Amino acid sequence: MTTGEAQALVKARLSEKRYKHTLNVKKLAVKMAERWGADPEKAALAALLHDSAKELPREELLQIFADNAIIAKNAAERPAPVWHGIAAAILCRTQWGVDDPEILSAIECHTTGKPGMSLLDKILYMADMTSAERDYPGVEALRAEEMENLDLALCHALESSILFVREKGGSLDPMTTAALEDIRAVCAAEG
Repeated sequence: MTTGEAQALVKARLSEKRYKHTLNVKKLAVKMAERWGADPEKAALAALLHDSAKELPREELLQIFADNAIIAKNAAERPAPVWHGIAAAILCRTQWGVDDPEILSAIECHTTGKPGMSLLDKILYMADMTSAERDYPGVEALRAEEMENLDLALCHALESSILFVREKGGSLDPMTTAALEDIRAVCAAEG
């Protein structure tokens, strides 16, 4: 799938607000890829497709998991707010011809993170969290930090995400906690 095809696909699937967010994430992901030495084309494609399942009804997401149980693993048992990333990665792989494991991984973990995140995983996670329309306390600091020290920015972003979920009384995905533990170890090793 080309970035042009991906952009047309998501434009047809998403609300105007979500589509604008997607384009903002793409712009930032490409900028970050160029800054950190990742493939800008992969970053663009992952960014365009990351929320492609965001506005699907709960029943449809569950059906995607049921139809692709081996790929989906235990997705339905995880908190519902993270389902769209897993479902988007499944749709990319099974229906839209995206078979690059790096792109699929970045899409799947863009809301949760995961231990051992690749450079592209980190870029998409951060681009989604700090895209231009985001406006929450601390976002400006994260935007500056992600261009100076990506791992440290990711650590702070994961901490912020966990705090946000806890303050809202939501269910925290265990993958996010594991991602934070992992990136803290990376940051400690970097000194």
